Amino acid sequence: MRRVIWWLIVGTKGGVNRARIIRALKDCPYNANQLSEILGLDYKTVRHHIKVLQDNKIITETGKGYGTVYFLSPEMEAEYEVFKEHLDKVWNKYK
Repeated sequence: MRRVIWWLIVGTKGGVNRARIIRALKDCPYNANQLSEILGLDYKTVRHHIKVLQDNKIITETGKGYGTVYFLSPEMEAEYEVFKEHLDKVWNKYK
């Protein structure tokens, strides 16, 4: 999981937006529309990053359709400190 987190956050262009989604979901579960609004991102951009995060078992979902709500996966919860370590690298990369 540590390598996956590094790759998704530090090693790819979309890492900043994925990190923002992970941070938001740590505080509260949201649906894609809510994430779009609170993060100021296009809905399609959020949906793309959600799919990437789901495919890599970083987030999970509950519900169906438009109202699907996303949560951090248990694996991501367990490795959240690793994510926070990588977060500094992301912010410094784009300053």
